[in-house]
Amino acid sequence: MNNNNKVDTGVELNSASSFAQVRRHRLLQICGVSAVGLLASVLISRGIAFTIFSVGLLSLLIAFLLAYKHKIQASSFVLLSSMSAMLFALALVGAGLFDIAIIGYPCLLIFAAILGGVGLFSTLLSLTIVQCSVLVWLNLEGYVVPSTPRLSWEHLIFVQVIFIITGFSVYILVRDIKQLMISLQEENEKVELSRAQIQHLAHHDPLTRLPNRLHGELLFQRLLSQCKQNNTELAVLFLDLDNFKPVNDALGHVAGDILLEELAQRLSELLTDGQHLIRFGGDEFLVLVPYSGDCQNNGTLNGFINTLLNECAREFDVQQNRIIVSSSIGVAVAPRDGEHFKELCRKADIAMYQAKNNGRNTFSYYSPEQDAHSEERFTLLQKLRNAVNTHAFTLNYQPIIDLRTGNVVSVEALLRWPQPDGSMIGPDKFIPLAESAGIINVLGNWVIQQACAFCANQRKNGFPELRIAVNISALQFNDGKLKHNVEKALRRADLPPDALELELTESLFINESTNILSQLSDLTDIGVTIAIDDFGTGYSNLAYLRRFHACTLKIDRSFIHPLTSDDNDVPLVQAMITMASSLGMHTVAEGIEDKATLALLVEMGCGFGQGYHWSKPLCEDEINERLCSLARE
Repeated sequence: MNNNNKVDTGVELNSASSFAQVRRHRLLQICGVSAVGLLASVLISRGIAFTIFSVGLLSLLIAFLLAYKHKIQASSFVLLSSMSAMLFALALVGAGLFDIAIIGYPCLLIFAAILGGVGLFSTLLSLTIVQCSVLVWLNLEGYVVPSTPRLSWEHLIFVQVIFIITGFSVYILVRDIKQLMISLQEENEKVELSRAQIQHLAHHDPLTRLPNRLHGELLFQRLLSQCKQNNTELAVLFLDLDNFKPVNDALGHVAGDILLEELAQRLSELLTDGQHLIRFGGDEFLVLVPYSGDCQNNGTLNGFINTLLNECAREFDVQQNRIIVSSSIGVAVAPRDGEHFKELCRKADIAMYQAKNNGRNTFSYYSPEQDAHSEERFTLLQKLRNAVNTHAFTLNYQPIIDLRTGNVVSVEALLRWPQPDGSMIGPDKFIPLAESAGIINVLGNWVIQQACAFCANQRKNGFPELRIAVNISALQFNDGKLKHNVEKALRRADLPPDALELELTESLFINESTNILSQLSDLTDIGVTIAIDDFGTGYSNLAYLRRFHACTLKIDRSFIHPLTSDDNDVPLVQAMITMASSLGMHTVAEGIEDKATLALLVEMGCGFGQGYHWSKPLCEDEINERLCSLARE
């Protein structure tokens, strides 16, 4: 909230300063034009009128000097009060309410509207009414006898001076209104453009520009409704690349992103009307295919699936490297296998793993028997339970850098599961298994304890302001003990709550559970901060960011990698950074790998970053050395 207040205050100060400059400029203009008019009047006037005009001219010069010295309020007061008094005096010694001077009052009212607000305008209007009333009373009671002068050319000049000054004031007032309307229209167009970009961002994958998971669900519901009306069925094809990870490991994530972009383009070209390709996440895609007839004996549908497989298996030319991958496809059918998007995705995913077990580069239809755990899954689950009980996991740490100062401000704790043979089982495999097996809370609590202890130790060893970020599963909220477990870990490590940041994936934010909202509120109340991890990868819902007490937005690496190679992604990232700033949130860019990307993010106003440009995730011993090295740099 403090950052948000600072932003609002800055905007208010800028607006106030800009308005003051406009008022000063108008004051100088009005004083200048009015002074020229009064000077002409002085040159042709005689007697008491000469004295009145001379005093008025002197007052205008004083008002001009005050405006020049930026004393706007004093200048406005001198200008309006002296001009009002001058008009009153001219009417008093002249023809009273029928004097030429009376037509100058509307000009003063226009001046008041230009130079001030409702208060100034109302005050001058009231003063004008009082002066006119006094004139009439003085005339009626005989205290002042109206003196109707004989018409002369001097009177014409006086009238023309009043008309010229009035016309000038009307002109600048109308011009300011027109400029304001144009400015408002331009701002509205900018807002609409930003809204359209953010709306597109919320429903499309930034890398491939395909519909994301959220938009895919809407497409599914629309197609299913049409299929029911036409008495047809809807096939959900879950496509996963078989050997994509080695591409990232060997050539880097940029190469992997290029491959995914080209694959998305290839597959999109195969689609016909009514078929939709969706980026589900990572190297996973969904294809929605309406069809009629028996699915497994449908030659047209099976032929289309084989065409997809063949297209995936074609050679890719990526950064002067020839790459060949394959894919496995699982098929679930609505309404036969269910009518809910998530249910169909889960069943198609199960069928996809069956296709992988069948040798990959093939497809499989879902059957109820596939819901049973496979032997491999069962074996992995037993190993996982034993690993949780024996604490066979390790934590790696990756620094998060303040892009403005280059200092390490925090580290993200990343869970790893090393195997006796030296291999590593990735969290993308064992975390979902731990969630489905009901042991994620035990594992998650261990991670929080270890991460807090590590951070406390680093603070004692030369990094007193270091913070730690820990990923949290949505299921860790289910038993309502997350706050208690966090407080226990902080207390045991002797670590202040503001040193801990919990990172939540966007999928959690679909659920508006009061229980989750309450727990997040309790955590932020004790000082723990909340971050949204992998923002934009599928479940973006901008309306929930503030409701869930988030103060940090982590932009997913898929947005960051294309920045220096594809200008189309720059406005999307800029929109995220601007949106986060307007909400008073910090922004962390994930996956920064080179100086060019870093420089661009700094220019766009991103506050923090992490990635291989500084360090890959390291074990505790290695991260100690790397933190010291970064501190020296």
